[in-house]
Amino acid sequence: MPTPNFILLYVDSPAASADFYGELLQRKPVEASPTFVLFALGSGLMLGLWSRHTVQPAAAAPGGGAELAFPVERDADVDATCAAWKARGLSILQEPTVMDFGRTFVALDPDNHRLRVFAPAAR
Repeated sequence: MPTPNFILLYVDSPAASADFYGELLQRKPVEASPTFVLFALGSGLMLGLWSRHTVQPAAAAPGGGAELAFPVERDADVDATCAAWKARGLSILQEPTVMDFGRTFVALDPDNHRLRVFAPAAR
C-alpha cells in the first residue's frame, strides 16, 4: 500500500501563501511556479500550495475543511507559539485550551486553512 507523503492546500495566491508558509516554517520552497509552490518538511512530508483557480479537476471545497497539525513538546510551547503567531498577525480561531488530547490552539492561514498547535496530554 502506498504511503501518503504530500499535503496539497488549494490557495488563492501561491506566491502570497509561499511567503506566509516560508515565514511560518522557517524554510524556502523547493519548487515554485505561478500556480504551485512546494515545501519539503523535515519529517519527509511535502506541503504543496496549488492555485485553486487552476487545479484540475476544479476543487469545490474552501479552506477550513481540514487542519495542518504542529506538535510541540510542552503546554508552555503551545502558549508561546500562540503569542508569537498573534504578534505576526495570524488570526486565532481558538485560544489555547485543554482538550482530551492535550493543550492546543487553532490559527488560520490567509486562505482560512486551520493550523493546530498541540502538546499531547501525558499518558
